[in-house]
Amino acid sequence: MDPFPHLHITTEEGDRTVPLANISSFTMGRGKKNFVVIKDKWASRKHAMFQITEHGKFYLIDLGSLNGTYVNGRRVSIPVTLSRGDRITVGTTDMELVYPDYDITDATDGKTKSTQRSTMMLQQRRMITVLVVDIRNYTGLARELDEQILSQVIGSWFGQAGEIIQQHGSGVDKYIGDAVMAVWIHRISPKSKRVVAQEMYQVFKALNELLRMSDQLNQKFELPFRLRVGAGVNTGKAIVGQMGAGDRPEYTALGDTVNAAFRLETATKDLGVDVVIGESTYKECPHPDLLDFEQHEIMLRGYDKASATYAGTASQLDQFVAKLEGLNGQL
Repeated sequence: MDPFPHLHITTEEGDRTVPLANISSFTMGRGKKNFVVIKDKWASRKHAMFQITEHGKFYLIDLGSLNGTYVNGRRVSIPVTLSRGDRITVGTTDMELVYPDYDITDATDGKTKSTQRSTMMLQQRRMITVLVVDIRNYTGLARELDEQILSQVIGSWFGQAGEIIQQHGSGVDKYIGDAVMAVWIHRISPKSKRVVAQEMYQVFKALNELLRMSDQLNQKFELPFRLRVGAGVNTGKAIVGQMGAGDRPEYTALGDTVNAAFRLETATKDLGVDVVIGESTYKECPHPDLLDFEQHEIMLRGYDKASATYAGTASQLDQFVAKLEGLNGQL
């Protein structure tokens, strides 16, 4: 058996195998620019995306396709984790995820060899910013929308969210139900001893574009109520691990900085705002005096004492990013 994960694709023209070793993400669809081109008239040009995390998890994300993506006969609307043997259907094309164990025993010496994906190459404590963005009231949308429309809306959101985050120097670290988590690993300026200003600017710019994109979906689709998202942003030290091998190593982060970002996102609902950032994020952001967010002392869930936070709306964030852009690079 092939020791690496692969897709076994069944079509009217015959079967083929697509190896997935040393790949972090790829798209599939009818268009020629996809990593996996599907010659199926029922498939959309850019139909679905696979993401393979540093932990070896496989996510499948429908990218708002017209006819949907199915896993084991059920249409998916949010990112789903795939398991060995799962049957994926795109149009009339069936695929199976063949996902062997990563540890392979060498018959010659009886020792266990680890594949590249399971190798921890480096762990170190770094300054990071964690962004968590969650779709508000997904359950309500799922209850009121036709399954096909729901899949197109949510698939479009996840697909565009991944592209926006990648364009601004990060990548989706995790999909958690109807939320995404992204991590920026920062450099520290030798002169100011702070996070490089341009890197923090990219975080806020990415978030601003995510909020804009989410709002634009309200114009594209007829929805029973306005699609909204909430975002939590936190900056601080964390243990980051470089996983895998090749020219695109994967990173993941662990620790309180990450946990607090999720709590900050939850706080957006309690405060009735779109964005809540931690105190350290506020201090590290370029020209915080230009950010018209309101300060709050709140008890984050799971914490013993109140935390200083800054909360605001999508409009206020948009104004802040516009002011930074107006500085002509003088961050």
